Amino acid sequence: MSARIDHTTTSGTFSLDGQTFEVDNNVWVVGDDRECVVIDAPHDVDAIRKLVAGRRVRAIVATHAHDDHVRVAPELAEALDAPVLLHPDDLVLWRMTHPGHNPQGTLTDGQEVPVAGIALRVLHTPGHAPGAVCLYAPQLGAVFTGDTLFAGGPGATGRSYSDFTVIISSISARLLTLPEETGVHPGHGDSTTIGTEKPHLDEWVKPR
Repeated sequence: MSARIDHTTTSGTFSLDGQTFEVDNNVWVVGDDRECVVIDAPHDVDAIRKLVAGRRVRAIVATHAHDDHVRVAPELAEALDAPVLLHPDDLVLWRMTHPGHNPQGTLTDGQEVPVAGIALRVLHTPGHAPGAVCLYAPQLGAVFTGDTLFAGGPGATGRSYSDFTVIISSISARLLTLPEETGVHPGHGDSTTIGTEKPHLDEWVKPR
């Protein structure tokens, strides 16, 4: 059995800096018919369990710890008997949502998360959040970018613990250097490709 990408969308809220917004979040699952990795744990445990469809879950990987990406992470971890993995630089954000519950594992740049005969390579891409990561699956021609890169540009950097200069550096050095045909699967909205986004870097960095 070969690895594949499954997807669903869940709806809920994002709260930070005293403001709350309605959001739709993508959930990406990478694996085969026997095992998988879940990327992000937003608003709805049942929707994610339905997507997993009884497979063994090797890990729940958080691209970053904003509450709309880890809202149900502890509950999902218990339901699926799987560890939540988070880059330690995002613990400050995690503890805003889950002050009494720590992730079960850490993510480091260059780490590989194995599943279904392939590996998801962790790329530390700070900027939207200090511990933001992307997950690159070269065998699938795909990168899962969380809120670092979307169809149309970089993730937001107007809130606490974010930095526009840092996110542009992350995108330039870690993402736009990937093969242009690589599919970009973000935490919100439609997928795109590296080749589609790369020509627009100069537009993103112009003074606004």
